[in-house]
Formats: sequence, structure tokens, C-alpha cells
Amino acid sequence: MTIILASLPFLACVLLASVMGFAIQRGATCMVAAVDEVISKRRFARLAAMLSASLWVLVGLLIAQAFAVLPRMPVGYAVTGWTIAGGALLGLGAFVGRACVFGAIARFGNGEWSYLMVPVGFFAGCATVAPLFMPMTPKTLAHGSVVFDAGAWVAGFVLLFVVARIVGAQRQQRRDGALAGMGMSARFGFAARVWSPGAATAVIGITFFFMMLLVGPWAYTEALADVARKMPHDLLPRGLLMFALFAGAFTGGLTARRFGSSPVTLSRLARCFASGVLMGWGSLLIPGGNDGLILVGMPLLFGYAWIAMASMALAIGSAMVATRALAAVSRSSGGSRNDESGQRTRPKLDIGDAD
Repeated sequence: MTIILASLPFLACVLLASVMGFAIQRGATCMVAAVDEVISKRRFARLAAMLSASLWVLVGLLIAQAFAVLPRMPVGYAVTGWTIAGGALLGLGAFVGRACVFGAIARFGNGEWSYLMVPVGFFAGCATVAPLFMPMTPKTLAHGSVVFDAGAWVAGFVLLFVVARIVGAQRQQRRDGALAGMGMSARFGFAARVWSPGAATAVIGITFFFMMLLVGPWAYTEALADVARKMPHDLLPRGLLMFALFAGAFTGGLTARRFGSSPVTLSRLARCFASGVLMGWGSLLIPGGNDGLILVGMPLLFGYAWIAMASMALAIGSAMVATRALAAVSRSSGGSRNDESGQRTRPKLDIGDAD
């Protein structure tokens, strides 16, 4: 789908992209934070919230199909060893940078300027993946998504789900508004507080779906990958959408009063750049960055997307467990760290979590 720059649909998408960036920053939406929550707290709230973003897109697709307004959907890819390897590289890159491509947006919105190196590194990774890894072009599936073979009863079911979620969100909003009123006016409470992961991912899924209807599937990692591979399709409008995405995150940090410029050091810049390179490599081996996998591949029920995301989560979790085991060995050999009260401290990953 060709994006017409001076059109109402594109202007609407600019607004939607900024709202998506706002929600990403406000909800601390990140696969690294989700996996850390599973390992550290045995809770799956963030992981379930990220999966719910896929469900929201699926709901929208089925409703759009019922009204015959579906755009041309992306193709799926065959599952190969490169799918698993690509997911592992995505996870390793996210672990190195302490943030996935969603989390990098959120941390930039918090004033952590070093995370601007993540998309730079992602571009470099996409530009160098072919001579290093890719022996062949990923094989596309001959058939489309099974989602569009679903019957009308499925659309009715998911519509009931939407209504239930909206009612639940309104009740939660009223409860949160009552609490927020004790410290701030209701007018600014919604913009100033940190959102729950479920609320943030709902907004992300809904805004992405409407962008898909208006300008086709769009993920900022795919735009960077296309430019790196010298496929500059709709370069200017996609660049503006990416700018709007980061501007929304920046606004989120300001309005939440969490924005504070963090020191930019050479080590942080190098870490963020290396993180981007690894995720760029992984995204083209799969193919697809974790934003595109969650918001396109998974709701369309493509197997490669689910397997790649599972590989990514496993890589992040394995790296976390290994790092903490090494830290425990270091402490037991005489490098124990105590806090001011004399108690042993547990190493904590700098994942930029809002909690």
C-alpha cells in the first residue's frame, strides 16, 4: 500500500503512532521486563499483557473482515532453524541492552538518550546480516493466515470480548481516578500516572490495528530493515511515523514527570548499539522484529512468529539465569555485596521497569 503523505489517513496515522509511543513509555512495555517478572516474581502479568496486544489486533482483523475493509495482509514464512536462531539473537540483543525494541522506546521517553543508539545499531545489523548469516531468502508460505477462514461466530465471540474489556477498563479507570484525585486533579490524572501493562498493550494493539487499516502493516523495525536493505519504499512517510512514535514516548516521559536526562557514557552507547545490531541480525533471520511479530505475525497465527517469540523469551530467561548464577558464584568466593543494614543484596538488572 502506497502511503500518500498529504492525506487524512496519513495524518491520522501520525497521531496514532504518537499515541502508541505514549502508551509504550507509560506502560513500560518490554519483553525483558516481562521475562524478569516471570523469573523473579513468578508472575505472568506483563507477558500476558503483551500477548493481549496480539489479541486486540486479532479482534480488529476479524471485525474488519466482517465489514469487508481488510487491507492486503503480509505473508507468513516457513519455520526453519534460522527462525529459532533469529529469535535467540533478538533475545540476546534485548538482554544486552536491557530492553527490547519496545523497551528502547520507553527508555528514550524517560530521558535515557543512549537508547537512540538502539535503532542505529538495528539499522547496522540489518545492513550486515546477509554476508554474515543469511544463506538463502526466507521461504514464504503458499497460503495466507487461517484467521481469515474463521466463521462469523468467531467474530461475534471476539466482539463480546471487546465489550467485556471496555467495561472492565472503565471500572478500573473509575477506581484509579478516585485514587488519583487524592494527589492530582482528574483532568491530569490519566496523563500523569503510570499505566498498567494491560491498559498500555490494549492501546498499542488498537492503535496499531487502525494504522494497519489506514496505511498497511507498519512497524518501525521493518522500516529500518527496508532502508538498510536498500528497499526505501515510502521512506519519508514511514520516517515521519517513526518520529511520531518516539515523540509520543518523549511526551509520555514529560507528562509522567519521570523524564530526567541520564548520563550518556561510552559504555552505555556501545551497549545500546550492540543490542541494536544483535536484534537487527535476528529480525532478518526470522524475519521480523519483536514488534512486528507481536502485532502482525502472532495475531495472524503464523507459526514462525510464535516460535521466534518463544525462542526470544527463552534466550532472555537463560541469559538472566546465567548472569545471576555467575553473580552468586562471585559472591560466594569472597565478593559478597552487603547493603547499609548488612544484608546481602541481590543483583538487579537495569531493565527500566516502572515498578
